[in-house]
Amino acid sequence: MRIATWNVNSITARLPRLLAWLESSGTDVLCLQEAKVAEDAFPAEQLRELGYESAVHATGRWNGVAVLSRVGLEDVVKGLPGDPGYDGSVEPRAISATCGPVRVWSVYVPNGREVDHPHYAYKLQWFEALKAAVAGDAAGSRPFAVMGDYNVAPTDDDVHDVAAFEGLTHVTPAERAALASLRESGLSDVVPRPLKYDHPFTYWDYRQLCFPKNRGMRIDLVYGNDPFTKAVKDSYVDREERKGKGASDHAPVVVDLEV
Repeated sequence: MRIATWNVNSITARLPRLLAWLESSGTDVLCLQEAKVAEDAFPAEQLRELGYESAVHATGRWNGVAVLSRVGLEDVVKGLPGDPGYDGSVEPRAISATCGPVRVWSVYVPNGREVDHPHYAYKLQWFEALKAAVAGDAAGSRPFAVMGDYNVAPTDDDVHDVAAFEGLTHVTPAERAALASLRESGLSDVVPRPLKYDHPFTYWDYRQLCFPKNRGMRIDLVYGNDPFTKAVKDSYVDREERKGKGASDHAPVVVDLEV
Protein backbone atom coordinates (compact mmCIF):
# COMPACT_ATOMS: atom_id res chain seq x y z
CA MET A 1 0.00 0.00 0.00
CA ARG A 2 1.37 3.40 -0.96
CA ILE A 3 0.32 6.53 0.90
CA ALA A 4 1.60 10.07 0.58
CA THR A 5 1.22 13.63 1.82
CA TRP A 6 1.53 16.74 -0.32
CA ASN A 7 0.97 20.44 0.22
CA VAL A 8 -0.19 21.33 -3.27
CA ASN A 9 -0.45 25.08 -2.65
CA SER A 10 -3.79 25.37 -4.54
CA ILE A 11 -5.39 22.29 -6.05
CA THR A 12 -6.82 24.43 -8.84
CA ALA A 13 -3.38 25.66 -9.91
CA ARG A 14 -1.85 22.21 -9.49
CA LEU A 15 -4.63 19.99 -10.85
CA PRO A 16 -2.96 18.83 -14.11
CA ARG A 17 0.21 17.96 -12.20
CA LEU A 18 -1.76 16.26 -9.43
CA LEU A 19 -3.74 14.07 -11.83
CA ALA A 20 -0.61 13.10 -13.75
CA TRP A 21 1.26 12.31 -10.53
CA LEU A 22 -1.55 10.13 -9.21
CA GLU A 23 -1.59 8.18 -12.48
CA SER A 24 2.16 7.65 -12.54
CA SER A 25 2.98 7.19 -8.85
CA GLY A 26 0.65 4.33 -7.93
CA THR A 27 -0.48 6.11 -4.77
CA ASP A 28 -3.41 4.54 -2.93
CA VAL A 29 -4.02 7.27 -0.35
CA LEU A 30 -3.01 10.92 -0.59
CA CYS A 31 -3.30 13.54 2.15
CA LEU A 32 -3.51 17.04 0.67
CA GLN A 33 -2.94 20.42 2.27
CA GLU A 34 -3.55 24.00 1.13
CA ALA A 35 -6.35 23.06 -1.25
CA LYS A 36 -7.31 26.76 -1.35
CA VAL A 37 -10.73 26.01 -2.79
CA ALA A 38 -14.31 25.80 -1.59
CA GLU A 39 -15.63 22.28 -1.10
CA ASP A 40 -18.18 22.67 -3.89
CA ALA A 41 -15.36 23.61 -6.28
CA PHE A 42 -13.09 20.72 -5.33
CA PRO A 43 -12.31 18.57 -8.42
CA ALA A 44 -13.91 15.42 -7.02
CA GLU A 45 -15.23 14.27 -10.38
CA GLN A 46 -11.84 14.40 -12.11
CA LEU A 47 -10.36 12.44 -9.21
CA ARG A 48 -13.23 9.95 -9.29
CA GLU A 49 -12.44 9.26 -12.94
CA LEU A 50 -9.02 8.08 -11.76
CA GLY A 51 -10.62 5.87 -9.11
CA TYR A 52 -10.20 8.14 -6.08
CA GLU A 53 -12.83 9.05 -3.52
CA SER A 54 -12.40 12.45 -1.87
CA ALA A 55 -12.99 13.68 1.66
CA VAL A 56 -12.58 17.46 1.79
CA HIS A 57 -12.57 20.10 4.50
CA ALA A 58 -12.18 23.50 2.85
CA THR A 59 -13.90 26.87 2.77
CA GLY A 60 -12.31 28.85 -0.03
CA ARG A 61 -9.26 30.94 -0.69
CA TRP A 62 -7.04 29.85 2.22
CA ASN A 63 -6.06 26.60 3.92
CA GLY A 64 -8.13 23.49 3.15
CA VAL A 65 -7.24 19.81 3.56
CA ALA A 66 -8.33 16.57 1.93
CA VAL A 67 -7.84 12.81 1.84
CA LEU A 68 -7.97 11.00 -1.49
CA SER A 69 -8.29 7.21 -1.51
CA ARG A 70 -8.76 4.38 -3.98
CA VAL A 71 -8.88 1.74 -1.22
CA GLY A 72 -11.98 2.97 0.63
CA LEU A 73 -12.89 6.09 2.55
CA GLU A 74 -14.84 5.75 5.80
CA ASP A 75 -15.38 7.38 9.19
CA VAL A 76 -14.46 10.84 7.94
CA VAL A 77 -14.06 13.53 10.59
CA LYS A 78 -13.76 17.12 9.43
CA GLY A 79 -11.96 19.57 11.65
CA LEU A 80 -9.88 19.26 14.77
CA PRO A 81 -11.85 18.56 17.97
CA GLY A 82 -10.94 21.27 20.46
CA ASP A 83 -9.58 23.55 17.72
CA PRO A 84 -8.74 26.85 19.46
CA GLY A 85 -9.58 28.89 16.36
CA TYR A 86 -7.91 32.11 15.33
CA ASP A 87 -9.29 35.62 15.32
CA GLY A 88 -12.80 34.39 16.06
CA SER A 89 -12.99 31.65 13.44
CA VAL A 90 -12.05 27.99 13.08
CA GLU A 91 -9.97 27.26 9.99
CA PRO A 92 -10.13 24.09 7.85
CA ARG A 93 -6.80 22.56 8.84
CA ALA A 94 -7.51 18.91 9.68
CA ILE A 95 -9.44 15.95 8.34
CA SER A 96 -9.25 12.26 9.20
CA ALA A 97 -10.46 9.11 7.47
CA THR A 98 -10.07 5.35 7.43
CA CYS A 99 -8.67 4.07 4.16
CA GLY A 100 -8.62 0.29 4.01
CA PRO A 101 -6.50 -0.99 6.90
CA VAL A 102 -5.03 2.44 7.76
CA ARG A 103 -6.42 5.53 9.46
CA VAL A 104 -4.87 8.88 8.55
CA TRP A 105 -5.10 12.53 9.46
CA SER A 106 -4.25 15.19 6.91
CA VAL A 107 -3.13 18.30 8.79
CA TYR A 108 -2.02 21.79 7.88
CA VAL A 109 -0.52 23.23 11.05
CA PRO A 110 -0.72 27.03 11.40
CA ASN A 111 2.36 28.87 10.15
CA GLY A 112 2.88 31.04 13.23
CA ARG A 113 4.04 34.03 11.17
CA GLU A 114 6.33 35.68 13.76
CA VAL A 115 7.35 34.65 17.27
CA ASP A 116 5.63 37.64 18.87
CA HIS A 117 2.53 37.37 16.66
CA PRO A 118 -0.80 36.03 18.02
CA HIS A 119 -0.67 33.42 15.24
CA TYR A 120 2.37 31.87 16.92
CA ALA A 121 0.47 31.36 20.18
CA TYR A 122 -2.39 29.93 18.13
CA LYS A 123 0.03 27.49 16.50
CA LEU A 124 1.17 26.14 19.87
CA GLN A 125 -2.44 25.86 21.09
CA TRP A 126 -3.35 24.04 17.89
CA PHE A 127 -0.61 21.50 18.53
CA GLU A 128 -2.05 20.84 21.99
CA ALA A 129 -5.48 20.23 20.50
CA LEU A 130 -3.99 17.94 17.85
CA LYS A 131 -2.23 15.83 20.48
CA ALA A 132 -5.47 15.41 22.43
CA ALA A 133 -7.41 14.54 19.28
CA VAL A 134 -5.07 11.80 18.03
CA ALA A 135 -4.12 10.19 21.34
CA GLY A 136 -6.67 7.38 21.10
CA ASP A 137 -5.75 6.32 17.57
CA ALA A 138 -2.04 6.73 18.29
CA ALA A 139 -2.27 4.22 21.11
CA GLY A 140 -4.44 1.79 19.13
CA SER A 141 -3.62 -1.43 17.32
CA ARG A 142 -4.58 -0.18 13.86
CA PRO A 143 -1.90 1.45 11.64
CA PHE A 144 -2.36 5.18 12.09
CA ALA A 145 -0.53 8.28 10.87
CA VAL A 146 -0.81 12.04 11.17
CA MET A 147 0.52 13.40 7.87
CA GLY A 148 0.91 16.85 6.46
CA ASP A 149 2.57 20.23 6.55
CA TYR A 150 3.61 20.74 10.17
CA ASN A 151 5.35 24.08 9.56
CA VAL A 152 8.12 22.98 11.94
CA ALA A 153 11.55 21.58 11.14
CA PRO A 154 12.16 18.91 13.82
CA THR A 155 15.95 19.36 14.05
CA ASP A 156 18.70 21.67 12.85
CA ASP A 157 19.54 19.09 10.17
CA ASP A 158 16.08 19.66 8.71
CA VAL A 159 16.93 23.16 7.48
CA HIS A 160 19.60 24.15 4.96
CA ASP A 161 21.10 26.74 7.34
CA VAL A 162 19.68 27.05 10.83
CA ALA A 163 21.54 30.33 11.36
CA ALA A 164 19.39 31.89 8.64
CA PHE A 165 16.32 31.22 10.81
CA GLU A 166 17.58 32.81 14.01
CA GLY A 167 14.65 34.51 15.72
CA LEU A 168 12.17 33.14 13.19
CA THR A 169 9.40 30.58 13.40
CA HIS A 170 9.63 26.91 12.31
CA VAL A 171 12.78 26.21 14.36
CA THR A 172 12.04 27.66 17.81
CA PRO A 173 12.37 25.53 20.96
CA ALA A 174 8.65 25.90 21.72
CA GLU A 175 7.60 24.60 18.30
CA ARG A 176 9.99 21.68 18.49
CA ALA A 177 8.78 20.93 22.01
CA ALA A 178 5.24 20.80 20.62
CA LEU A 179 6.39 18.20 18.08
CA ALA A 180 8.13 16.20 20.81
CA SER A 181 4.98 16.30 22.92
CA LEU A 182 2.94 15.03 19.97
CA ARG A 183 5.34 12.11 19.55
CA GLU A 184 4.88 11.27 23.23
CA SER A 185 1.30 10.28 22.42
CA GLY A 186 2.75 7.18 20.71
CA LEU A 187 3.93 8.48 17.34
CA SER A 188 7.29 8.29 15.58
CA ASP A 189 8.77 10.38 12.79
CA VAL A 190 8.95 8.36 9.57
CA VAL A 191 11.98 10.07 8.04
CA PRO A 192 12.04 9.70 4.24
CA ARG A 193 15.12 9.21 2.12
CA PRO A 194 16.10 11.99 -0.28
CA LEU A 195 16.24 11.29 -3.99
CA LYS A 196 19.10 13.78 -4.28
CA TYR A 197 21.53 15.45 -1.89
CA ASP A 198 22.00 14.43 1.74
CA HIS A 199 18.86 15.74 3.44
CA PRO A 200 15.23 14.92 2.65
CA PHE A 201 13.95 18.48 2.41
CA THR A 202 10.28 18.78 1.44
CA TYR A 203 9.86 22.55 0.96
CA TRP A 204 11.83 25.14 -1.00
CA ASP A 205 10.80 28.79 -1.21
CA TYR A 206 9.98 30.04 -4.70
CA ARG A 207 12.33 32.99 -4.20
CA GLN A 208 16.12 33.37 -4.52
CA LEU A 209 16.62 30.14 -6.48
CA CYS A 210 16.07 28.15 -3.31
CA PHE A 211 15.17 24.93 -5.12
CA PRO A 212 18.14 24.77 -7.52
CA LYS A 213 20.43 25.70 -4.62
CA ASN A 214 18.69 23.13 -2.37
CA ARG A 215 18.00 25.74 0.29
CA GLY A 216 15.13 23.76 1.73
CA MET A 217 13.41 22.57 4.89
CA ARG A 218 11.83 19.31 6.03
CA ILE A 219 8.47 20.43 7.35
CA ASP A 220 6.13 17.93 5.66
CA LEU A 221 6.10 15.05 8.11
CA VAL A 222 4.63 11.59 8.59
CA TYR A 223 4.09 10.68 12.24
CA GLY A 224 2.96 7.08 12.65
CA ASN A 225 2.04 4.85 15.56
CA ASP A 226 3.87 1.59 16.25
CA PRO A 227 1.73 -0.64 13.95
CA PHE A 228 2.21 1.92 11.18
CA THR A 229 5.98 2.32 11.52
CA LYS A 230 6.49 -1.44 11.72
CA ALA A 231 4.68 -1.77 8.37
CA VAL A 232 6.89 0.82 6.60
CA LYS A 233 9.00 -0.70 3.82
CA ASP A 234 10.22 2.51 2.20
CA SER A 235 9.74 6.26 2.35
CA TYR A 236 11.07 9.01 0.13
CA VAL A 237 10.62 12.62 -0.94
CA ASP A 238 9.51 12.80 -4.57
CA ARG A 239 11.76 15.74 -5.31
CA GLU A 240 11.12 15.46 -9.05
CA GLU A 241 7.61 16.81 -8.52
CA ARG A 242 9.06 20.10 -7.23
CA LYS A 243 10.72 20.69 -10.62
CA GLY A 244 9.41 22.61 -13.58
CA LYS A 245 6.85 25.25 -14.34
CA GLY A 246 3.75 25.34 -12.17
CA ALA A 247 5.14 23.22 -9.32
CA SER A 248 4.06 23.55 -5.71
CA ASP A 249 6.74 24.82 -3.35
CA HIS A 250 6.41 21.47 -1.52
CA ALA A 251 7.24 17.97 -2.77
CA PRO A 252 5.19 14.85 -1.96
CA VAL A 253 6.40 12.55 0.80
CA VAL A 254 5.68 8.92 -0.10
CA VAL A 255 5.46 5.95 2.27
CA ASP A 256 5.19 2.30 1.22
CA LEU A 257 3.54 -0.05 3.70
CA GLU A 258 3.14 -3.79 3.90
CA VAL A 259 -0.29 -4.14 5.50
